[in-house]
Amino acid sequence: MTPDLAGAIEAFLLELRVERGLAPLTIAAYRRDLAQFADAATNRWRTDPDGARDWLAVQRTAGRRATTLARKVAALRSFYNFALREGIVERDVASLLDAPKPGSYLPDVLSVDEVARILDAPPPDDPVGTRDRAILELLYACGLRVSELTGLDRHRVDLPNLQVRVIGKGNKERRVPMGEEARERLHRYIEGPYREWTQKKPTEAVFVGTRGRRISRESVWKLVRRWTEAAGVTAHVSPHTFRHSFATHLLEGGADLRAVQTLLGHASISTTQLYTHLTGERLREVYARAHPRA
Repeated sequence: MTPDLAGAIEAFLLELRVERGLAPLTIAAYRRDLAQFADAATNRWRTDPDGARDWLAVQRTAGRRATTLARKVAALRSFYNFALREGIVERDVASLLDAPKPGSYLPDVLSVDEVARILDAPPPDDPVGTRDRAILELLYACGLRVSELTGLDRHRVDLPNLQVRVIGKGNKERRVPMGEEARERLHRYIEGPYREWTQKKPTEAVFVGTRGRRISRESVWKLVRRWTEAAGVTAHVSPHTFRHSFATHLLEGGADLRAVQTLLGHASISTTQLYTHLTGERLREVYARAHPRA
């Protein structure tokens, strides 16, 4: 990365944080995308679009989804708009780039049986297993993003009334109900391993490691992979897969689209409508397998 490009990127990220007030996770995504671009850029980045085009070509060759490519192009365009405004560049290079259309990408979704197998994989008589059972259950029962789960504080969990108050994107709060199984698993974790691990290190965090510190997103990713393998589920599963499965299973069970939008914390219902297309695909698969005249 050339020093002048590095400085321009840092100035841009500072504007996103201070003046536009974007969320830390959003800024981190911009930082990753622009750092990748900077590694591939030449010292002619101010005027020559070829470096950006070459970088995007590498991303396409690597099999990046169209939605991911579109986000990377958006990051570049936003950066160059800033650089043009500030007089760092004289040519809007990113405007010469074509953003790929998102297309008909549909997220991975687990079957109800696969979800049950993963949720029951951690041993209930082991402290870490007890915690992981609560984490997996809450991811699926409430459709939480991994950042919402790791950021969850004790005062936002209402076990008697079976609900959690979640801080989602844009620092917006929403109330999400949970089932009896989720309450039971959370209760066993809080009264058992949690109480022991945080005895000498009080914390507001709900989910912590064995040393009493708030659990990280990376740790949640690792435990999801661990218990997915233990359950014998071969599909690619991430923490977000449980959120996709939560929405799809609700719609398949007859839930109203607006209700699912509220539960997921989507600002626009068009984002939630993705799951209606997914449900249609799944229903066609069931029809093709089960109907004698299909």
